[in-house]
Amino acid sequence: MSEYQHRARKRFGQNFLHDAGVIHRILRAIHAREGEHMLEIGPGQGALTEGLLNSGAQLDVIELDRDLIPILQGQFGDNPRFRLNQGDALKFDFNQLQAAPHSLRVVGNLPYNISTPLIFHLLSNAALIRDMHFMLQKEVVERLAAEPGGGDWGRLSIMVQYHCRVEHLFNVGPGAFNPPPKVDSAIVRLVPHEVLPHPAKDHRLLERVVREAFNQRRKTLRNTLKALLPAAAIEAAAVDGSLRPEQLDLAAFVRLADKLAEQPSLD
Repeated sequence: MSEYQHRARKRFGQNFLHDAGVIHRILRAIHAREGEHMLEIGPGQGALTEGLLNSGAQLDVIELDRDLIPILQGQFGDNPRFRLNQGDALKFDFNQLQAAPHSLRVVGNLPYNISTPLIFHLLSNAALIRDMHFMLQKEVVERLAAEPGGGDWGRLSIMVQYHCRVEHLFNVGPGAFNPPPKVDSAIVRLVPHEVLPHPAKDHRLLERVVREAFNQRRKTLRNTLKALLPAAAIEAAAVDGSLRPEQLDLAAFVRLADKLAEQPSLD
């Protein structure tokens, strides 16, 4: 192998994007522009990195795999707009990027095993972020973009849509990657709300209500939430306790969380 080749590693969940048509389509969807501050998570072998730099944007990248660091530095290190951060994106302090509020544009072909916790880590920094474009497992994107009433609607849909507008842009087959994954992928765009459409009094209580509700998603809300809210409080939140959690929209869950905030004891 030459010094600029690298085998994908299972422990990092690596599947390197190599299809030029797909790469071009993703870059078109992102539409990076000169002067923007981009952050690429897991650049891998740099399939998207070159196009992002060619836009004239300032590009930070976070890469965990130490073996990829010299490859990336060799390809892009001479560009003054390229900055490489070696480390784990799940533990990364995004404040060190010194991004202006609502300015950071995040991009990533995310390993499937860390995609959900990483999205929640990024949402905790939503005030810095303008938008996010991710390659994810197709079924994860379907859950992110789901609407109430279907089997895909759940904790991930609700908590991400609380913070963001979600767009399922297009699907990508396994053949676009090396090695090809065993699942289909999709590109999703997440745009943090500048003003939350349904602000909760305490978003931690919203997380708690949603988690409890979907722990036993086939049961009625009256049963799944009985440890948190009496039936009268559920009714007072203008929610029908005989419904199952997947039948409620985001606004209804926020009303339940706000009702929980009014309860004399949360334990």
